Formats: sequence, structure tokens, C-alpha cells
Amino acid sequence: MQDRARAFRELSAEIPFSGNDGLDRLSEKRDDEAFVAALRADPAALTLVFVGDAPVSRQTAEGLDPWFSLAEAGRLGPVRETALLGRLAEGPRFALLLDESAAVTEGEPDPAAMVDRRPRRIPGRPDYVLGDLRSLAAQGLVAGRPLAMLAQAKSLLYWHARHRFCSACGNPSHTSAAGWRRDCPACKAMHFPRTDPVVIMLAVDGDECLMGRSGRFGKGMYSALAGFLEPGETVEEAVRREILEESGILTGKVTYVASQPWPFPASLMIGCFAQALSREITIDQTELEDARWFTRDEVRTMLAGAHPLGLSAPQQVAIAHHLLRAWVSATWNES
Repeated sequence: MQDRARAFRELSAEIPFSGNDGLDRLSEKRDDEAFVAALRADPAALTLVFVGDAPVSRQTAEGLDPWFSLAEAGRLGPVRETALLGRLAEGPRFALLLDESAAVTEGEPDPAAMVDRRPRRIPGRPDYVLGDLRSLAAQGLVAGRPLAMLAQAKSLLYWHARHRFCSACGNPSHTSAAGWRRDCPACKAMHFPRTDPVVIMLAVDGDECLMGRSGRFGKGMYSALAGFLEPGETVEEAVRREILEESGILTGKVTYVASQPWPFPASLMIGCFAQALSREITIDQTELEDARWFTRDEVRTMLAGAHPLGLSAPQQVAIAHHLLRAWVSATWNES
């Protein structure tokens, strides 16, 4: 069945952090403790390991290897959470969150820095690397299914780390269902992982598309507009609202293109095209530094890194890159 499914690979499957179609998530077996225990005991079982938000990888002659045996991973430090990711043809796969004490931070903190970017390491293991998942993906150090499973693991473990108490009564909760649920022993509430939907879209008018730039972007980079889907909204409504709020452009028909799991921390990027019904841009200064229309030829040069003004597009790790490539490579049907 999975082989037949792979014959229908969509654009989403080609975007980084996607590509888990060969994984049997075993969702119907997560409450079967004996079954899960047998998976743990399987000699072919492997696990991904995180310390906080950082995945641990082994440096080998072939590159970075993020997989460890369960016994090997357990020796790295105190284990806070373990979750079953599923089963591949090669064996069961897990995700494991170590206590922060498993790693040491090098150097002195910068009081002016908003984010602590000091390097961390596992004591006594110079061959182990603690890396930022976004950087690993952008540099191509991890790709394909291992990257997709790291994204799955990161989002799930992030949820556990930040939902240790029951939101109904405030008492401590505990992990159940092989890491896919938290139960409250006090009020019996059950809590499940959440994924935050984000719409990301190109407003298109004939041979031009609309892109904007945030002050957080690198110099000269423009990207698709994006925003969180709000309660009570459809995807189409969210696309039209976000484009209107950020750029003042009215849009009509919305077409779904592709989606991407985005584990920063736990979102699903829903990529769309939207037919523009107006042209005059009014920028929301709190969201954007600039927004403008780009021709198809301009976008081609930006994707190639050859724009005459030095303007650029997002890297391949982002779904915005693939939205732009999809638009450039084919004429969008506006009818």
C-alpha cells in the first residue's frame, strides 16, 4: 500500500521536514503497553535524542548520524520524556528528551543577546554534536526522512516540555499512549499534542506576484506573506485576511499548493496562491518593512541568486521557496 502511495508524491513530500510517508505511526497500538514494550526491546529499535530543542547527532566519516540505540541514548543523561514515533521497515523508531543537565554550555552569556547561541556539548563525547535543527536543514547536514523524523520528534518533545501541568486543574500530568497523550491523575483530563496552522501565500496578478520583507530578514530578502490561522477561520479566509492586513491587497480565489511541517516550534505551513483583485499596496508597518510586486522573470533571478539589485528569495528549507518555484515553473490558472 505504501509503495502505491509513493506513486502519487505531491509537492509537499519534496519540501524539507516532510517525507514521513514510509513511517507506520502505529496510532492504534499506542495504548498497548505490552506492544510498545516489545518495540523497545527490539534490537533494531533506534531513537532520536534531544537536549532541550537541540538534536544530538554522532559525527561519522559519512556525516552526521542522528540515530542511537535506546541503551546508548539512556547513558547520555537523565531521560525526561520518551515517545514512539512509529515503525519503519528497518525497525521501531523513538524520540527521547534528555534533561538539560546532559549538556554543558561553553563560554559566558552575552547579556545583550536575545537568544543564547553559545555552543553546547555532551561531556566526554567530542564526537557528538548538539545542533540547531534549522541550521542542520539549511546546510544539508541532515536531509530526507531523518530530517522529517527530527521535525516530528522536535515538535512532540517541545509540547511535552511545555505542558507538564494540567490546563484544567493545574496539577502535574504524566505521559501516556507511548508519548502521544498526557493524562492528569487528579481530574482525569486527557491532553493531546497540538499543531498550529499557518497560512503562507502568494497574491498573484497575471505575470506578477506579491512578496514582502520583514525587518528580521537578511538584507535584500523578500518572501511570501504569512500568518496564523485564527479560531473560526477557513484556510481561504485566513489567506485573504492576512494579505489584506499586511499589504492592503484584496484577493479572491485561493488555491492550495502544498504544506510543510515546521518544527519552530510546532506549526503546519499551508501554502497557497491567491488571485489579486487590487494592485495598490498599503503596508502594515508593524508586520512588514516593505512589500512590492515582482515579475516572474525577477523571481527566477532571485531564486538563482542573480537579481541585479541583489534581492533574494528564501532558501530551499522554507516552503516559500517552493511556492515561488511552483509559480515560476507554470502558469497559474486564474479562471
